[in-house]
Parts: sequence; structure tokens; C-alpha cells
Amino acid sequence: MARKKDFVSTVKPIDSIRHMMQMAVDEAGDNIAYKFKEKGEVREVTFKEFRDTTFYLGTALYDLGLTKKHIAMVGENSYNWICVYLTVLQGDGVYVPVDKELPPEQMSFVLNESDAEVLFYTKTYEDFIRENKDKFPKIKTFVAIDGEDDTDLSLSFKKLIAKGKELYEGGEKGFLNLEKDVKDMRMLVFTSGTTGVAKGVMLSEYNLISSVYYGLQTSTIYDTGLSVLPYNHTYEAVPGILVAIHFHATLCINENLKTVLKNLNLYKPKYIYVVPAFAEVFYKKIWSNAKSSGKETILKVMVKVSNFLRIFGIDLRYKLFKSVHDAFGGNLRKIVCGGAPLRQELGEFFNSIGISLTNGYGITECSPLVSVNHDTFNDCSTVGKPLPCCEIKIDLPDEDGIGEICVRGDVVMLGYYKQPELTMEVLSEDGWFKTGDFGFVNKDGQLVITGRKKNIILLDNGKNIFPEEIENYIMSIPYVEEVVVYGIKNKDGVDEKLSCQVFLSEEKVAELGIENPREQVKGDIAAAINFLPAYKRVSNVIVRDEAFEKTTTKKIKRAVIDTTK
Repeated sequence: MARKKDFVSTVKPIDSIRHMMQMAVDEAGDNIAYKFKEKGEVREVTFKEFRDTTFYLGTALYDLGLTKKHIAMVGENSYNWICVYLTVLQGDGVYVPVDKELPPEQMSFVLNESDAEVLFYTKTYEDFIRENKDKFPKIKTFVAIDGEDDTDLSLSFKKLIAKGKELYEGGEKGFLNLEKDVKDMRMLVFTSGTTGVAKGVMLSEYNLISSVYYGLQTSTIYDTGLSVLPYNHTYEAVPGILVAIHFHATLCINENLKTVLKNLNLYKPKYIYVVPAFAEVFYKKIWSNAKSSGKETILKVMVKVSNFLRIFGIDLRYKLFKSVHDAFGGNLRKIVCGGAPLRQELGEFFNSIGISLTNGYGITECSPLVSVNHDTFNDCSTVGKPLPCCEIKIDLPDEDGIGEICVRGDVVMLGYYKQPELTMEVLSEDGWFKTGDFGFVNKDGQLVITGRKKNIILLDNGKNIFPEEIENYIMSIPYVEEVVVYGIKNKDGVDEKLSCQVFLSEEKVAELGIENPREQVKGDIAAAINFLPAYKRVSNVIVRDEAFEKTTTKKIKRAVIDTTK
């Protein structure tokens, strides 16, 4: 079979974040950059208004002598969050996004370890700051981004902008004239991994603009997107926020996870970035609605008819599946997934109904994008081809070609902050970064992820098991909401068999009329993985009463699971 031809979309190059912002103003200054709810109404902000606000804030910070500092931000997704983010990126300081869901002791650790001297925050975190500020003594300046007036604790964001505007319009251009090197650290992101202590990932401005420029070459977006995932994570901060600016797309800000479907219908976006857990929810919701309305069989037939007609160039997806599209606002054309493996079944279904489910692969240490499926050929069993600026090699591949994925290129981090020994463990002198993920490259040059290095189960028969593979098959059971597969150790401390814990959806169990789900799920799991080799089959199933503990990117924290049973 011929190797699929590389596809590269035409994207204008950028040499800095400020250049990217200026380009947006020059080419689309009066276009809407952001839509968001404010006091019950939808507010719209143009690219020029947005860029000017960052200049005003930057000027105010320059006047206070704060631009070169490490500037942290903690709070919910908001337009002001983005204003702070882009202001710092255009200056000569370092932006430190803080995970808003961290427990107080971990949040204090990040603020202290990051050497932040300025903290922007939303009022939700004011009590935390007052009670813990002695734990991060380097921070001398606090700014409440939703504060109307200065207080004994903080400056008012609103007044800071007003002061900066006055200075800027009066001729103060110090912020605009700052000299900086795009290869210097501009963003310090602390990982919220499923195990271990958070590490500070140092990203340069060059890393960020490379991710934007080369990412858009590989997978484009549309003119309107819905911004859902937490802004403190690089997946939303870079492919989400920065890519939208360079594409001149309107980004609609979703206020919380409960309002996603409501805001899809309000803003009617054409694309959305999500993690696979969201795609699973969308998929199961569609089939649940079809079943409850008595249209499940009709939907299955329509999918087959639609796919058959497309063989002959007849595309009726938007007519045949209008009711499904209407549930997502009517305009959704692309769902971009990243952060975890994605079941191929989901990709095939969404493509069948006219919504491209594009799977990609990234890691914070790579700004965060490494590879993504191309717009011209999309195979959700893979995470696509590497960005044009990246090289990928598979380290120490086994007989199936599976080994640790290593990346080299313009998106690879500078290193871990204040941790040179840890940096040397994963980043070689010639620039190769060890991702800790295992996978292989298929015959078409597409990367396939098999699992995390730290999750590999080594059985006593010498076989390596990637639990993610088995978990994907179990997730095909409609009423299974979450699952983790792990090894059960023998008296010698070696894994000798596989076990799994599942959390079931009460709603789906009731809908399907399952009388004894704890027993039925055992049989359904056995059937779902029956085709696998015997050593990959689960011999023990535990049904949980509570969902698994997760990170803020909805990844299950495997390290805290009791795997002794």
C-alpha cells in the first residue's frame, strides 16, 4: 500500500507573540475575538480591543516595574484570564498558570517553587490567599481580576487597566519597547500528573509560536470555537487560545463544565477542543437519546446508508443527522481530542454523521503538541503524523516495533525548572526528549500510542501489557463509565494476573433495564475482550461505588488506587 502523502496547510509565519497579535489586528482588527457571558448578557470583544487591553495592562505593569517578574494566575476560565496571559507573553516576564483545582498545600508549593512575585486571582481564591500568603513570601503584588476597587490585599484589575490606558495614551511606550529573546523562558507550567510531585516545565516563546505555526499547518480550525478545558493546561492555552488568535477565529468562553451543551447551542461553534472523556460522553449521549426516543435502529441504518452513499460522492450527512447536529448547535464540524487514547469506534461514528473527530498527541514538555491527524486523512486509531518541526524515534523497540516515544524539535521544552538532574534524565544533549509514552509508527508514518511507560504491567510469563488497550475495549460497554486495569502481584511481588475496577453509569444501567449490573458487567467484560490472547484477559472484576479520583484534565490517578484486590 502506498504511503499517504504529507499534507501541509499554508500558514503565515510568526516570529513572536506580539507579531502574532499585531497580525491579527492588521488583518481582522474589527472581527470578534471573544464572546463570553457578563452579567447575564453575551459580550463581544474585537481583536483590536483585546490587543489594546493587553497593551494597557502591560503598560501598567511596566510602570510598577513588574514586567520582568514571574507572574502567576489562578482562577476560573475568563476573558480577563486570557488578557493577563497574552500580556505576559508579549512582555519580558514569565507566565505561571496555576491549576485552580489543586489542594491548598499543593497550590502553595507551586506558587513558592515557581518564584512568582505577582499573583493575579479571581475572588474565589481570596480566602486561600489571605490564609496562606506567608507560605509564598516572594509574592508582594496581588491583583484581583474581578475586583472593582483596590483593597488591603490586592490591586483592582479594572483600575490597573484604566491606569495603563492613561499612561499609554499619554505616550508611555516602555512596554512596547521591551527587548527580549524568544528563546528565553516565557511560560512555566507545573504538571499535574497522575503520579509524583509536580514539575515545572520551562517553555520559551519560540516553543509556543512553533506549536501554533506548525500545528495549524497540520490541522486547521474554523472561524468559531468553544473554549472548554481549563486555561492553566497547555492543551487549551496553546492549541486553544493561541491558535485561535493566529487563525483569527472567534473563541467563545464556556464558564463551567455543566454549561457545555447549553453553550454549544448558544454560540453555535464549528469546532471544540476536548479530552476523550468528553467525546465518550457526547457519543453515549447520542445513542442514549436515540434509544429513549425509539430511533436507535433508524440511526444505525442511516449511518450505514450514509457511508454507502459517500462511496459514490453523495454526502447527505448534514440532512440525515440534522437532529444530532442541532443538539450540538447545528454548526459543529470538528472535535479535536487529545490527552489520552481514543477509541477508534468514536472516530468512525462521528465521521459518519459529519463531525470530524481529530485525534492528536501531546505532552506539556512539548508545548504541548507533538502529532495530530491531518485534515486530508484522519485515522482515530492513530494520533497522526508529527508536526513538520518535530522528529520522532522509537527507542528500544520490541519485536512489534513498540518502544518509548522520543521527540526532538522546536516544541521541546528548555527543561525542568530548578531540576537539572531530572532534566538530564529525560532530555539528551542532542535534544531528544523521552516522553514516557510507548507506541510505534505505522506504515503510513502515523504515530500509534499503546500506553504510558509507568503503567506497563509485566506479567510473570514475561509479557508486557498496556492496560490502556484493554481499558478501551471495556469502555465500549455502554454502561461502563470508567475503568482501570492493573496487575495482581503474587507472593514474590510479580504480576501474575489481570484485574480491573469499573465504575458504572447509574443512568445507563436504569435505561438499559439491567437488574443485576454487578454480575452482568463481569460477563459483558469477558465478552468484550474474549478475542484477546488469554494473558490479556481480566480474571477479576471489581465494581466501584464511587468514581475514580482524577486530575483536572480528567485523567484517573492510578497511583492512589488500591490494586491489592
